[in-house]
Amino acid sequence: MRAMVLEAQKEPLQAEELPEPRPGVDQVLVRVAACGVCRTDLHVVDGELADPKLPLVPGHQIVGVVVEVGADVERFRAGDRVGIPWLGWTDGNCRFCMRGQENLCQRARFTGYQLDGGYAEYAAADHRFCFPIPDGYADLDAAPLLCAGLIGFRALRLAGDAPRLGLYGFGGAAHIIAQVARFRGQRVFAFTRADDREAQAFALSLGAEWAGDALGPPPEELDAAIIFAPAGELVPAALRAVSPGGSVVCAGIHMSDIPSFPYSILWGERHLRSVANLTRSDGEEFLAIAPKVPVRTAVELHPLTEANQALDRLRAGLVRGTAVLVPGSPGPGS
Repeated sequence: MRAMVLEAQKEPLQAEELPEPRPGVDQVLVRVAACGVCRTDLHVVDGELADPKLPLVPGHQIVGVVVEVGADVERFRAGDRVGIPWLGWTDGNCRFCMRGQENLCQRARFTGYQLDGGYAEYAAADHRFCFPIPDGYADLDAAPLLCAGLIGFRALRLAGDAPRLGLYGFGGAAHIIAQVARFRGQRVFAFTRADDREAQAFALSLGAEWAGDALGPPPEELDAAIIFAPAGELVPAALRAVSPGGSVVCAGIHMSDIPSFPYSILWGERHLRSVANLTRSDGEEFLAIAPKVPVRTAVELHPLTEANQALDRLRAGLVRGTAVLVPGSPGPGS
C-alpha cells in the first residue's frame, strides 16, 4: 500500500510502499477515504512531541470503510464506515481508566504517534476505539470531526456554560467549536494574529460577533477562553480577558513556554487548566450533537502524496479550517 512515512523527526515524510496491515483479533482493517492533517501531526514531525514510534505513518483523523474484521470484533462488519481517532488503546484497568479518565491512562497508545495512522491507503485500529460516522457527512468533511472536533468539544465542556466565550487561534478546532457554542446559545469572540484579516472574516462568517488581536483586549470581559494556538504568550492575554471566576482552557498537546505573569491576573478565582486527549464518551457525545448543529467543516483537499505540502501550509498558518489528505485524489484545482 502507499503511505507517507516519518523515518526521522525533523525530516520530511517519505512516500513508501508498505505491506497492507493485517487486523489483530480486536482490530478492524479500514480502507482510508480521508485523513485530516492536525497540528499534533506537525508537533510529531517537528520533534516537539518526543519518542514517537519510528518509522511511523502519521495521522489520526481517519475516515474509511471497514474491509476486514478480527476474530473478536462484533461491533463492526465489512462495509461499515468508521472513524479512527487519536486515542487508540488504553489498558482499561488503571486508576484513571477505572474512574472514567481513560484520556489520562499512562499506558495509552495514540494513533499516528505510537500506532501507525492514516497517511496511507489502509489502517488497522482497535474496534473499541473507533466511532461510527454520522450520516450526512461526506468522508472529506467528516475527517476534521475526529480530532479538531473531539478535542475542541472536550475543551468546550471544560470551559463550562460560559455566556461569553473567547477562542484563541481560529483554525481546525475553533471553526468547529464556534458553531457548537453558537448552537448552545453562547456568544463567541475570536482572537487571531492582529493582521490576519482572513481568519477574522472566517470567524465572523461562522457566528463570532467580534474578531480581533489575540494579544489585545476584547470589547468586553469574557466568562471563559479556550486557547487552541500553541503559543504560550496567549495564556496571560487570555487571563487578562476573562472576568473573575472565569476559566482559561489550554486545548493543545504542546505549547511554547508560558511567560511569567503577575498573580493579579490569576487572582479572583480564575481557573487555568489544560485538556489532555479525549475519552470515548467525548467522541460519542460530540458525534451525536454535530449533525444537530449542524456542524459544517471547512476543508482543504490534498492528495496523500502532498502530505508534506499540507504540513508546510499548516506550519505557516495558511490553512483555513482543516487540510485533509485523500489517497488517490487529484491535486487542488485539478
